[in-house]
Amino acid sequence: MIGATPRVARSRRSELATPASNESMCAAAARSDADLVFLDLEDACAPSAKAAARSIAVRAFTESDWGRTARAVRINGLDTPWCHDDLVEVVTGARDRLDVVIVPKARSARDVWWVDVLLTQLETKLGLSHRIGLEVLIEEAEGLLNAAEIATASPRLEAIIFGVGDLSASLHARVGGNFRPEPGAYPGDFWHAARVQVLAAGRAAGIDVIDSPYPDYADADGYRADAGHAAMLGFDGKWAIHPSQVPIANEVFTPTADEIDHARTLVDGYRAAQRSGVGAIGQSGQLVDAGHLRLAENVLAKAALAGTGSGVTR
Repeated sequence: MIGATPRVARSRRSELATPASNESMCAAAARSDADLVFLDLEDACAPSAKAAARSIAVRAFTESDWGRTARAVRINGLDTPWCHDDLVEVVTGARDRLDVVIVPKARSARDVWWVDVLLTQLETKLGLSHRIGLEVLIEEAEGLLNAAEIATASPRLEAIIFGVGDLSASLHARVGGNFRPEPGAYPGDFWHAARVQVLAAGRAAGIDVIDSPYPDYADADGYRADAGHAAMLGFDGKWAIHPSQVPIANEVFTPTADEIDHARTLVDGYRAAQRSGVGAIGQSGQLVDAGHLRLAENVLAKAALAGTGSGVTR
């Protein structure tokens, strides 16, 4: 039964947003080397273009060579007249060439449940060979308060995303076009509390956590710094709104060779000590215990995903 299959673990260092209504951009996205590309039927499509964009997305999924890149679509919100047909038409047309559906503006677990039920019906009707995964955006005040229950709402959920753009509006934040205050206007990271709330919800649910977009795509240094901050907190990857941001995200969220070597040395040393009945060791003048082991194993798991792309079950 598709619904009983385990989640698919995917590398999500970079998630590239692409307007589903633009055929040339869809074709370029397939060549971007992003870990995941989502063709956007929501904010990137004008209302008059949304219906036609569905067939463009289907052609892109079925006719382009996506290589290792996961294929996703962001549907319109559940409170819009387009959402139902987005799911039915794209899933029916793309079938097994669609990996993930992204649910925007989730406010409660019920929103995720509704999409899950409809996907289950479509998979059964179409006889699909694999289960379509879900990612969900936390970008409304209500959704932020309910992030923990949203993150556990469906076994399809593979990732939760911090959506800073609409969240800025929902919270009535006084920010600029990059969804941040002017430099120096706020003492510290303006979004730290919300980021950690979304991160904790995802980690408690055992799913990936993706950081927000950085609209100023001409500011490569700013994007790198923002991605680095998210990586330090523990995020698995970051949105890219332009192909030029993809290689930066891939680099920032991939453990370095030194980090991997250090993690392997720590794990090997600690495991050897455990076999001798020792629960903590000294290494390079530092105490190493079970907490350090967990951190090292996280590094090695991220490195493995970055090297293999998708397909590892958990």
